[in-house]
Amino acid sequence: MDGKRIVSGSSDGTVRIQCESKCGKRCPDWHPLKGHTDWVKSVGFSPDGKRIVSGSADKTLRVWDVERGVQIGGPLEGHTARVMSVEFSSDGKRIVSGSDDKTVRVWDVHGY
Repeated sequence: MDGKRIVSGSSDGTVRIQCESKCGKRCPDWHPLKGHTDWVKSVGFSPDGKRIVSGSADKTLRVWDVERGVQIGGPLEGHTARVMSVEFSSDGKRIVSGSDDKTVRVWDVHGY
C-alpha cells in the first residue's frame, strides 16, 4: 500500500493494483499485470510509487511500471527456490529479496 493504492499478488501468477476513492467508493480494479508463471508471494511499491516489484514461486522477481501497467526489463533471475519477500530500498535504486533457497539478494535496479 502506498497510501492511495493497494497492490496484491495472486495464486494465478498475476499482480493487481486497486485504489480507494476519496469518497469511500472502491475504484475499478486495474488490469492484472501478467508475467509470472507461479504464485506471486510478495509485492511492494517503490518509494516514489511509480514502480512495483513482485516476487514469485517461479523463482523470479519482476519490476512493473505502475502508470503504463507493463513489466520493465526482463525477469530478475538468480534464486533457486521460490521468492518469499521483496522490498525496494529507501532510495528506490535497489531491491532486496529473500528466498526459500536460504539466500538474500540485493538487485541494482537503478535506471529501471
